[in-house]
Amino acid sequence: MESFPHDHIVPFKKSGSAKKQQVTEMFDRLASRYDFMNRFLSAGIDVSWRKKAIKKLLKDNPKQILDVATGTGDMAIIACKLLNPERITGIDISGEMLKIASKKIEKEGLEQKIHLQQGDSETINYSKNTFDAVMVAFGVRNFENLEKGLKEMLRVVKPGSIVLILEFSKPRGKVVRSLYNLYMNIAAPEIARWFKQNKEAYTYLGESANAFPDRQNFVDIMNNVGFSDTKCKSLSLGICCIYTGRKSGN
Repeated sequence: MESFPHDHIVPFKKSGSAKKQQVTEMFDRLASRYDFMNRFLSAGIDVSWRKKAIKKLLKDNPKQILDVATGTGDMAIIACKLLNPERITGIDISGEMLKIASKKIEKEGLEQKIHLQQGDSETINYSKNTFDAVMVAFGVRNFENLEKGLKEMLRVVKPGSIVLILEFSKPRGKVVRSLYNLYMNIAAPEIARWFKQNKEAYTYLGESANAFPDRQNFVDIMNNVGFSDTKCKSLSLGICCIYTGRKSGN
């Protein structure tokens, strides 16, 4: 499988652990303040990004959905409200993030619809052709091997069904891109430090986002892995993108 530059960017540069272990540790540490920092650093716009992405699934009306890298459950909860599926399965490698997700799901009264499992997004513990849709928000950038993770999502979705990916991208305009880089690479890590959060984690956020193969580059990777009908939609002046692709077949 091909390797990409962002595959090798890790949160803790002095650690000898593999990226997957480091990402797990990072999110376990961040879990208790993760939602607060997300809303604060994005001024709440990340919620609208998620809603816009999930609305791409409305026409498919999926009944069984897999939420990869579910984190604290935001995508699963929003999808449950907007799509009313029979069941959403959320998987994540961080046990601490799943604890937060479980509390939020219980508070929303959605325990019968959203089911959480600790698991590796690159070795999904489900048979092929299981789900009507697979979605992942801000998670593929953290895969240790991007192609492997994409192939797993393609494997477990049913033929003809959709895979939805929401991920950071690099703005095209020079002014916006300069401001974006300043914010992601300098401001966000410093703000995290002010709130006594792990500065290394937010430095990793900027570095991994900058190295991620976005827009047509990512669409090309999806095509090479085996997706069909691939599309990319830019949001908020190019700060993030919605990618969709389907599994060939009927």
